[in-house]
Parts: sequence; structure tokens; C-alpha cells
Amino acid sequence: MCLHKQATFILLLLGCDALAGEGYVLGGGVESDTQDGLAVSVLGEFALSEQTWLSAALARNSAESAFGQDLDTWFADVGIDHWWKPVGMRAGVVYWGDNDTIDSTDFRGSLYWRDDKFSIAADYEYRDFSVLFPATEQFPGRKVGFTADGIGLSTRFEVSDSVSLGLSGIDYDYDVNLRLDSNRVLLQLLSFSRLSLINTLVDYRATASLSVDVGKRNWQFDASTWKGEVDGGRTKSATIRYLSPMGDKTDVEFALGVDDSDLYGDVTFFSVFVFFYGLN
Repeated sequence: MCLHKQATFILLLLGCDALAGEGYVLGGGVESDTQDGLAVSVLGEFALSEQTWLSAALARNSAESAFGQDLDTWFADVGIDHWWKPVGMRAGVVYWGDNDTIDSTDFRGSLYWRDDKFSIAADYEYRDFSVLFPATEQFPGRKVGFTADGIGLSTRFEVSDSVSLGLSGIDYDYDVNLRLDSNRVLLQLLSFSRLSLINTLVDYRATASLSVDVGKRNWQFDASTWKGEVDGGRTKSATIRYLSPMGDKTDVEFALGVDDSDLYGDVTFFSVFVFFYGLN
């Protein structure tokens, strides 16, 4: 799973359950993979009231470019969620990228309905991209922009007191055709790795998850697939997560996963996150 989607997923996972009242969650973690990718993340969610939550995440990851250079990418996410019981709304803004290569500013909104057993959400995302093509001997260099609209649906339901299922999907419509031969320079500009910028340029993404509580511990199994907008390649991803308490107010999560990608091959990844809980 891409780093920015993982951070957003963790915030949504913790938000509804951990902050049933007025409290907060703070977390941080490290993720690495077999392509020498490395990501460091911090995140948090704060209850402004019993029905209103503010969330934020910040991450930095390093990947090697097609020219053998290290690319440092930043991700920042700020959002707010209010639940009127049973209807709620989420809104947020996200920055993702490297302003020397490609970056995007995204605006997200969700309208959802949920109760103790079931939730469903309609999701919308507007993405504003900026790409800087470097100057060469034959090319003076230039900066171009394009946008994308994403429409998605997500749902989660409780099978039993300890088992829940989740499904989500989103499809993007770009205002330019990134698969034209004239845009293939993007494939040369971006790195071909799991944590690279090209993995944010997707045609669609779909995810299914199974969550199982075993006492105070939780096992989660995720399966995702997405299609690249630039190269048209498909990626399949599977992840196992294990969340366990370290104390009354601290949890630790270990995750192990594998990607099978047409673009960057087979990659195994591992992450560790620690979460701290408290009351306002």
C-alpha cells in the first residue's frame, strides 16, 4: 500500500473506535522495503468534541530516481470529521510530492452514514498536480500542471463482535492523457519503486480488508490493487497487520506485506508503528 494511503487508513481506523469520547491518539512509525525505500511517519487525531475530530499526518520517504539520485518526498494531511449521528462528513487537504520534480495538492471530502454495525461513505477527491521537467541540452525545461477528479465508495460492516469487513474503491479522471507518447518522459523523470511518486498517479484503486479481534489484540488482512495512469501497469498488494497493547495507553502495530507490480516488480515491506492514547 502506498505510504499516503497507509497514513490516511490508520487515521480512519483509529478515529471511530479509539475516540468514542473526547480524547486523542498520537502515533509514529517507520517503514522499509526490499528496494531500499524508507519512510518515517507521525500522525495524530484529536477529539474537539464528542462528535468532532481533527486529524493530521506528516511523512517523509526516500526512493531512488531513474537517474540514480535519491528523491525525498513529503506527505502532509490535515482533516476534520463531524458526526451528526448517523450522518457525518469528512473534509481534508493533502500535500504529496517533491516540489523539484512533481507534487500535488489534494482536496478531499466524504459524506458517510454509520452506526455500531455498518458504515458507508461516498468519497470525492480533487487533485492539482505540478510537474517540473528539468532542462537538458536539447530541452529548456518547463513546468506544467494538470488535475484529476476522483470518485469513490467505501463501506465497513461488523460480521460479529470480533470480525469486520471493509471494502473501498476510487476511480480517477484526468484532464490530460498521461499515456500519450509525449508524456512518457514522466516515466524517465520518476523513480520505479514502491515508495516513488509514480504510485500516486493511479487510474483506480480498490481495497478489501478483514479485521479480527482476539482479546485486546487485532489482526488485519488487506488486499489492494491499482492501475497506473502513466504506464498502465497493475499492482497487487497484500498486507498483514498485528496490533497489540504495550500498556494501558499504548499500542504497537507490526505490518508485513508484499507488492506484485508490473512496473517495479516484487517487493516485500515491513513497518512498525506505536500509538499513544489519552483524554483531553
